[in-house]
This record gives sequence, C-alpha cells and structure tokens, in this order.
Amino acid sequence: MHMTTAHHLRPVRARKRSTNLSVDASLLARANALGLNISSVLEDSLRATLRAEEERRWLAENKDAIEALNKEYREHGLWSERLRRF
Repeated sequence: MHMTTAHHLRPVRARKRSTNLSVDASLLARANALGLNISSVLEDSLRATLRAEEERRWLAENKDAIEALNKEYREHGLWSERLRRF
C-alpha cells in the first residue's frame, strides 16, 4: 500500500502492524472466494470511516462559528460581492 504526502507527493510506504481480528466467518469465506485482500479492504474501510468521523466531529466542534459566519453573510453579503462581474 502506498500513500502520498502533501509535502512532496512522492509515494511513502505506510508502516504496517500485525493484529488479530474477529471476523464473521461467512463474510471472510465470501471475501476469500472473491479473492479480496482482507487487509486492503479493512484499510480502505477504516480510512473512510475515520474520514467521516473526523469530519462529523470537526463540524460539531465548529458548528457555532459556521453558523455565525453564515449569519454574517446573510446579513451583510460576501465581502467580494462588489468584485463580481456576472
């Protein structure tokens, strides 16, 4: 699995760690029958779940500021409104 960094956009190998998991046997059998790489599937799913949870938490933590900024825009418009040419 290669990951890229924002700093230089070169592939960087992610450090791996072995772990033990308990998985529904029928799901594991189906995945193996399809030739799926369980580690890759787990990493992809975990990445997506983490991204969604981090986004949810960020939005919750910043809810008041976002609402205040939206109120400011509704009441006073965007500062760049006068620069629009369309």
